[in-house]
Amino acid sequence: MISGPGGVGKGTLVARFLERNPGFWLSRSWTTRARRPGEAEDAYHFVSREQFEARVDAGGFLEWAPFLDYLQGTPTIDDAVGRDVLLEIDVEGARQVREQHPDAVLVFVDAPSRDEQRRRLEMRGDAPERIEQRIGLADLEAAKAADLGMQRLVNDDLDEAVLRLEALVRG
Repeated sequence: MISGPGGVGKGTLVARFLERNPGFWLSRSWTTRARRPGEAEDAYHFVSREQFEARVDAGGFLEWAPFLDYLQGTPTIDDAVGRDVLLEIDVEGARQVREQHPDAVLVFVDAPSRDEQRRRLEMRGDAPERIEQRIGLADLEAAKAADLGMQRLVNDDLDEAVLRLEALVRG
């Protein structure tokens, strides 16, 4: 599982990891937030709050949680038969999955600094108030990740970060 605050490069890191490791299957999360400008249409299953809540009621999520002003979650996994599964989820989701799968590898990706995280959020087009919300949560998420015993990976150089991620997964 890959977790980390917004703007640390999780999506880019995961995409590069999957290019190099085609035996993994990436679960696509559901979210009730709107798609960001320039964000791929298949980055998430973008759904209404009503659709999301109906799936919660039907037991259709491995994990889910409210985040800021929206809901997000990982659907139950049935498409990955025979493949290793990669989840890109928040720290609360990682906690929920750890309870069900104590042997899961948990990696917390972080930016080299909060200034760099802010720069990355600005580059992807996040609104200033959303950037401040995400920066404000980053240290709290890092503390929760440490409490869970997650492996910390600083995404300072993408190629090196991919190699470190591969080593953590193999370990």
